[in-house]
Amino acid sequence: MKNPIRYDWRALVAAAIVCSAGISTAAWAHGAKHDAADLRPELSFGRSETYDYEPPAPGSYRLPPIKRAADGQVLDTSGRSRDLRALMDGRITVFAFIYTRCNDPQGCPLSLSLLYDLQYVAETDPEIGDSLRLMALSFDVVHDTPEVMAEFAGTTQEPKSASDLMFLTTASPKDLAPILKGYDQPIGVKADPADAFGPYTHQIRIFLIDRKGWIRNIYSLGFLDPRLVATDIRTLLLEEHDRVPGG
Repeated sequence: MKNPIRYDWRALVAAAIVCSAGISTAAWAHGAKHDAADLRPELSFGRSETYDYEPPAPGSYRLPPIKRAADGQVLDTSGRSRDLRALMDGRITVFAFIYTRCNDPQGCPLSLSLLYDLQYVAETDPEIGDSLRLMALSFDVVHDTPEVMAEFAGTTQEPKSASDLMFLTTASPKDLAPILKGYDQPIGVKADPADAFGPYTHQIRIFLIDRKGWIRNIYSLGFLDPRLVATDIRTLLLEEHDRVPGG
């Protein structure tokens, strides 16, 4: 049986990509019938109505460690049990919580659009591509089984990415609970489980984690500019080479 959110997510992720990149309504109307991946090569990540500023130069600032990234047991799309931190080790990681039943364009599709934006950056910048790990963990673990996440990945994931976008879940709410607590990620259940936008509420919190497992930045709604996140990644790479002032 096919995942019922399949085509909703294709449209919602594409719409979120368009909004974050500042693509015109006419361009969106032209591209709406295509996959989110079809829009990817057209994006330039320049200044837009959504992000009307110029990001700082990489290495012109520091990103002090915030806290250690939490560990936990997760399942990949094959159902294999993995250590969350072990999947991150050795890579600069951008980590997001999502769930596949989310139909809110200002929710999970917007988070996923940032991951796609960063995939595109990785494809055009080999240093970032060789260093980056992208991960999305579902918090709707009863519905989002490894089989559902595998189908979801096949629906939304761009093939042949320079970085590895991993879709993960957990075996039970008991396994999920310490991960949510470790990342201070609040989740709420809506009174109406048939809400058109999905049965859960949550704050967008996307984590930038360095190679040693330290959280270095947390991005919320309004700060999902791929230029900003890419600049932060490049700043961490410069820090590794002692090229950040004060490093």
